[in-house]
Amino acid sequence: MTQDAAQTGPAPREDMSTILARNIEALTQKKAEDDRKQSRQTRIAAGISAFAGSMTFVYLHIMIFVLWIVINLGWLPFIPAFDPTFVALAMVASVEAIFISTFVMINQNRMAALEDKRAELSLQISLLAEHETTRLISMVEAISKHLQAPVTVEDRELQDLKKNVPPEQVLSEIEKTQG
Repeated sequence: MTQDAAQTGPAPREDMSTILARNIEALTQKKAEDDRKQSRQTRIAAGISAFAGSMTFVYLHIMIFVLWIVINLGWLPFIPAFDPTFVALAMVASVEAIFISTFVMINQNRMAALEDKRAELSLQISLLAEHETTRLISMVEAISKHLQAPVTVEDRELQDLKKNVPPEQVLSEIEKTQG
């Protein structure tokens, strides 16, 4: 990649803006960086959860359980029964369920933490957009006045839109309505 290409980001597809392509590339790089920073234990738990949630896992268990049952019912006389009451099968399945549910919970906790970070970023972006929109409304109003162009929006509505509302006030109002 040339130095110019590195500064401007990836070349956009014809149907995609340069800014959108840059944002997608930035998000992809951030995800890859976050994945690299994960601990070995987290990667193992995620891998086990992914495998346990796959059809391969289901097919493997169907095969194992059917074989276990067929052997222990004596339907394969050349293989001796080793668990005729199926107590061992129940114990193995229970222990496996405990471990799998633990791995799934670890993975869900990691995903919830990521979702919290994304929600916070989304809120920050929304607040920034709100602030920028408020500034743009004020600027457009000033341009309109300078050009002596009539404003078609009701003056009261325009005044409300120009208000810069602190995020703390928004959060406080949300908490009042939910409480």
